[in-house]
Formats: sequence, structure tokens, C-alpha cells
Amino acid sequence: MKLRVTETLSTVDATAWNALAGDNPFLQHAFLHALHESDCASADTGWQPQYLLIEDQDQLVAAMPLYLKTHSYGEYVFDWSWADAYQRHGLAYYPKLLSAVPFTPVVGPRLLANTPALKQQLLDGAIALAVRNSVSSLHILFPTRSDLDCMRERGLLVRQGCQFHWRNANYLNFEDFLFKLSHDKRKKIRQERRKVQSAGITFQWLEGAQITAADWAFFVQCYQQTYYEHRSSPYLNLDFFERYGAQSPHNIVLICAIRDGRRIAASLLIRNQHRLYGRHWGALEHIPMLHFETCYYQSIEYAIAHRLSIFEGGAQGEHKMARGLLPVTTQSAHWLAHPEFSSAIAKYLDRETTLMSEHEIELAARNPFKQETP
Repeated sequence: MKLRVTETLSTVDATAWNALAGDNPFLQHAFLHALHESDCASADTGWQPQYLLIEDQDQLVAAMPLYLKTHSYGEYVFDWSWADAYQRHGLAYYPKLLSAVPFTPVVGPRLLANTPALKQQLLDGAIALAVRNSVSSLHILFPTRSDLDCMRERGLLVRQGCQFHWRNANYLNFEDFLFKLSHDKRKKIRQERRKVQSAGITFQWLEGAQITAADWAFFVQCYQQTYYEHRSSPYLNLDFFERYGAQSPHNIVLICAIRDGRRIAASLLIRNQHRLYGRHWGALEHIPMLHFETCYYQSIEYAIAHRLSIFEGGAQGEHKMARGLLPVTTQSAHWLAHPEFSSAIAKYLDRETTLMSEHEIELAARNPFKQETP
């Protein structure tokens, strides 16, 4: 067994990598490699790949997506206050090591291995790499529960988060889904949809090979303009979308909003056989409720039509509950080299976890679905 670090996936066999990654589309070789080759996630953008590989006679048997980060953008588990505390005490928080999929708050395996022993070797290797490079910390975001168990055993600190997912209860159609909601939520959604319909907007679903270069250019125009309107910089570029679209067309759905024969907005979804992931959206015009229709209601309709079990609406957003998405707990794991800071953050996480648990109880009381009579 040999453990090594690589800064590129171009030399890693895609078939061997994908066999370890499973059906999570964001961990597939094509998605990650497109992020790097398009320079969206690279050393120049503060995402320097430091992938851990374990090989047995040159055969890949385990791997861990890992990055040397010089900032905390694009992570969706917020540690800005930790970085600020380090700075106020004259310590450097960056660079840090991060195991995650760039710009993608989706739960998935982070220790890509088939045995607990190999997972432990990967985790030990990541911590050893952190020590060897004298970085402040190692952070593992949105791991699966089985991977998280390994991290707990190794003594990493665990942090709790929350997302909102829609589950398909074998709905026949969108109206069947609406019927299960409480009266006020059902009424509100119908009102929102009518506003979009009254504006003369229709929708088109494009899948895989149907998506042309012109479609990608239109989507990126929408995506970038929406970022700029919010005084922010988009993480992804046209090169990334074209690369990924060419490599994994079976994973891609593009929903386009059309008015008077002209497309004015679009939402990008990624899917596998069971799940639909809402990823990015943008609009060239502001139309009331267009965001909810394009990103949520059309996605739910698509999921029902294609018998997909779960629609993940992305990070944060309690407003999603009113649209039938329910809270789901997520986790992250953290190792900090500085003993005093590690102890202080452990106490902070104890308090934060208590507050998160109380918040989950509050969210449960706001369940948008009809409550069955005992």
C-alpha cells in the first residue's frame, strides 16, 4: 500500500476513481476534473488540489478529495468567526486543509474506500499532511454518516447544520403533492404559480444531449448576471459547464423560462437515478415569483414525472419549508492543530449543537403538510 498526494486528476484513472465515488455525481471524476481544468477550483482561485490516493501495486484502492484553501468562500459551512478569532490572537488560520466538493453543499462520501481500515488510513494521512504543511486545521464538509463515524473515532470535532429537502411520497402529479400540504401553504403556492403564468411565462425542460452550446451560453449569461446584481462574483464559468456537459450529459437538466418566444431565466439541476439536486439559477429580468417557480416548483414537477425520490434545494433557506421542503440535518468534522483553540471551538460547538437541536424542534412545529388526526 502506498499513500501519495496529487495536485491533478488528469493522471488518475477515471474508471477506478468512479468505482470508489459511487453514484454521487459531484464526486465523479468528470465533475471534479472539469472544476480544475476550467480553473474554477485551482491554486489561482484558492482551491489547490491535494488529493490523497492509496494505491496497491499501482491500483487505486482509496482516495480523498482534499484542497489547500486560502479563504473560506464556496464552502457553505461558515467558519469566518473562527478565522477572525485566530487573527485577533495573532495566529494564521489560512491556509487550511479542506475535504469537500467545491461550491457544492451536498452530502457524500469523503473517505472513498471500501473498508474501515482504508478509511482510517485516509483520515490519518490527511491529518499527517496538515501537520507536515503546518496548516491551522483540517475540515471535512458534508460527509456521510459512515464516514462521520470514522472521524468521531479519530477525535475530530463534529458540527451540525441544516438543509431542506423535498421527498417524493409517490405523488401522481403536482396537484397530488399540493393536496398533502396544509390549506394556507397550498393556497400560497397556487397564488405564486398563477403570478408567473399570468406574466405569460412557459417552461422548457432540456436534458443531456439536448443542451447545446447556445443553451450553455444563455444559462451562463443568466447565472453571471444574477451574481453581479447581488454584488458578488460567480464561482463557475462557461468553460466548466461546457466541459461537464460534454462529459456527463446524463446527469444534467436545464429548465428554461420563456416569455414571448424569448428565454429570460434558467435553472440548472444535476441528477442521478434517485436524486435531483438544485444547483444554480439566473434571470435576465425580474418577474415576481419567477425564482420559486423556476427553481422549486418546476424541479418538483420534474422529480415527480421522473419518479425521483428526493429533491435537494441547496444550502440554507427556511423559506423552502413553505414550498414543501423539510429540514434535514447535515454534519461536518474539524481538526485544529492549536490545542487551546481546539478546546475553545469544542465548547462553542457544544453550545451551537444545543441551539441547533432547539431550532429543529421549532422547525418541526412549522411542518407545511397536513397533520393526520390521531
